[in-house]
Amino acid sequence: MTVIALTPDRFADFIRLIHALAEYEKLDPPSDDAIDRLYADAFGPTPRFTAFLAVTDADEAIGYAICLETYSSFLAKPTMYLEDLFVLEEYRRSGAGGSLFDRVVELGRERGCGRVDWQVLDWNMLARDFYARRGATSMSEWMLYRITL
Repeated sequence: MTVIALTPDRFADFIRLIHALAEYEKLDPPSDDAIDRLYADAFGPTPRFTAFLAVTDADEAIGYAICLETYSSFLAKPTMYLEDLFVLEEYRRSGAGGSLFDRVVELGRERGCGRVDWQVLDWNMLARDFYARRGATSMSEWMLYRITL
């Protein structure tokens, strides 16, 4: 298993994995318009996010991670934000998730980030345990708020 950067020729694999995550989280998958925006935002002149794929030795995409930078005024450094980390169920505990996570952390270090942040659904104990094993702590004093535009 290796981790590779998302490329245009692997975009269909990326979308297939996003659909699998939507099914896992019982959410609607991205619409055709959203898929077009994902492509433009990944490969346009100013990419809005970075994505990686975990691929098997047989070149099958089995997981992905999306990350992007935010900024901390108190650290005066960027923060690497992990938007999604997902591995197909049959490949969990294969090391793919850890390799994807490690690559996002490595990218944060390469870019001079002061930290890596992400969110986990409260019911997803598999993910919560995965991050706890890596030394992550829950930021219970911060509450997520959202306005949908």
